[in-house]
Amino acid sequence: MKQLKNRNPSVPGFKAAGLSCGIKDNCIKDLALIVSEVSATAAAVFTKNRVVSPSVTWSRRALTKSGSCRAIIVNSGNANAVTGLKGLNDCNEITKKVAQELNIPQQEVFIASTGIIGVPLPSERILLTTPKLVKQLGNTAKSWKDACDAILTTDLVPKSDRISYTFKNQHIVIGGITKGSGMIHPNMATMLGFLFTDAVIDTKTLKTALKEAIDRSFNRITVDGDNSTNDCVTILANGKAKNPTIKTGTPAYKEFLKALTNLCKNLASKIICDGEGATKFVTVRVQGGKTRKQAYLIANSVATSSLVKTALFGEDPNWGRIFCAVGNAGAPFNTDKVNILLNKNMLLKNGSPTNLPPKRLEKAMKQSEINITIDLNCGKEWEEVLTCDLSYDYVKINAEYTT
Repeated sequence: MKQLKNRNPSVPGFKAAGLSCGIKDNCIKDLALIVSEVSATAAAVFTKNRVVSPSVTWSRRALTKSGSCRAIIVNSGNANAVTGLKGLNDCNEITKKVAQELNIPQQEVFIASTGIIGVPLPSERILLTTPKLVKQLGNTAKSWKDACDAILTTDLVPKSDRISYTFKNQHIVIGGITKGSGMIHPNMATMLGFLFTDAVIDTKTLKTALKEAIDRSFNRITVDGDNSTNDCVTILANGKAKNPTIKTGTPAYKEFLKALTNLCKNLASKIICDGEGATKFVTVRVQGGKTRKQAYLIANSVATSSLVKTALFGEDPNWGRIFCAVGNAGAPFNTDKVNILLNKNMLLKNGSPTNLPPKRLEKAMKQSEINITIDLNCGKEWEEVLTCDLSYDYVKINAEYTT
């Protein structure tokens, strides 16, 4: 299974820290803090699951009230979900403590949590550790690595990236860190993602850009078809680049959106590469569609099919499972026009099997990267969904998650 290289996500005007506060055993890092030197324009998307963590509730409210953010505190090892009134009270106490230590308004402190559901958050450990966390804030590679490590749960590797570009002599940087390995099938959100940029951009434009970028990245990945109670992606823009304000529909916006989308795609790919028990990185591309919706429904149907995913793990070139998943998508198409390719090997042409030699297909299936291309031959629209296989280890990891 390939692993994508992490880049130092540091951006001018932002600092980070990560350490252990005792939620996890053995001094494993479990508390992170990201801080902007100045009040930053903020935008975020959250899980569509009706069961949500108080952390999501708190951050939604804070974003609505202020539209800006100075700090995000994140804990791992405990989701602070289904914890009753205590959960929301904990969010209030923790954000108040962070605000006091940084001397900033409490409404400009967001909070996020990830881990086991239904266990009360040991907030006293977080409150005791917050002063030390603030003192460790920095913009070094180590500072960001510590923060990246502190937000992980079942992840095997940290995930970070950074993209910079120049537009009309203005240099702009966008960085980000994410966590996610299982329970990934987002609807306008992903596991936990924190993005930051030094660009000058208004709130409405930033929100539009984030949603567009997510639609082509974090909303196009799936490991197991489950939304979490805590999913969120937040982006902060502190304006340190001093560029002219980016506005929707302008050339400057197109450049910013391109960079942001590429960053999000890179981070989304890292999540798939780290899928729980995954041995294959799979790209499902549907092309030749009449509409993007038709292409997405079919790509998503194939990417979420347990039968397809287990066949990929078993390295079984069972194209029938793929074609069956295409037909299960609920999107109309002409079966007699469909072509299906696996790593450029034509399995199905115009709806009929090509009967390629088994050994050729077996060789293709042994590769760690699998590209499934489905051509509907009825238009020009396309969509891609990234996924992974479903292995014995996935079942083992999740069967023993709380024990």
